[in-house]
Amino acid sequence: MCRALFLRIVNAVASDPYFQQRTDALGRPGFTSLQKCTVAICMLANGGAADQYDEYLRIAESTSLECLRRFCRAIIQLFGFPGMLGSLDCMHWPWKNCPTAWQGAYTRGDQGEPTIILEAVASQDLWIWHTFFGTPGSNNYINVLNNSTLFNDRLQGMGVSVTYQVNNAYYTSGYYLTDGIYPNWPVFVKSPTHPTDPKGKRFKVLQEAARKDIERACGVL
Repeated sequence: MCRALFLRIVNAVASDPYFQQRTDALGRPGFTSLQKCTVAICMLANGGAADQYDEYLRIAESTSLECLRRFCRAIIQLFGFPGMLGSLDCMHWPWKNCPTAWQGAYTRGDQGEPTIILEAVASQDLWIWHTFFGTPGSNNYINVLNNSTLFNDRLQGMGVSVTYQVNNAYYTSGYYLTDGIYPNWPVFVKSPTHPTDPKGKRFKVLQEAARKDIERACGVL
């Protein structure tokens, strides 16, 4: 990563007080925003362990994990959708050697060939946080969602804890950006179909632009 891009990222997340350098109880200066952003970016880019950068940056494992969590939250807030867990969509994978007896269940009219549906949730950095693969290609996305494991952790009380503020109201439940085919659940945020007011039009543009994350991830796959 070039220096100019790195400094832009550091300056962008510096609005979060956590990334601003502070002093401890003894008056000694703490970690700088450069150190905290470096460890977070290294963990995201290289997939390294949290204690891998202890000798390099003098940051302990627990602090590295906290830097990563705060960094991801700050980036999402800069993206314009605080509390967003990712973008949800499905894609069809062609099944070249599909058995003849199964082709009826795995072929949909708009595809013209046997496919298997992959449901995925991706973030802005093309990181795929959830996958559900193997559903017959003749199903629509709602049927795939009904069989998916996307909400299993939440139903068991182990979902991701998210706290954010919008219009002076606090929320504790994250959400996914989806297109219009998904049901009207509070956990799904969709763009309005035909907005007429300026706010609705702007929200539609921003939502559809942010939802390009999953489209890009599917394109990379």
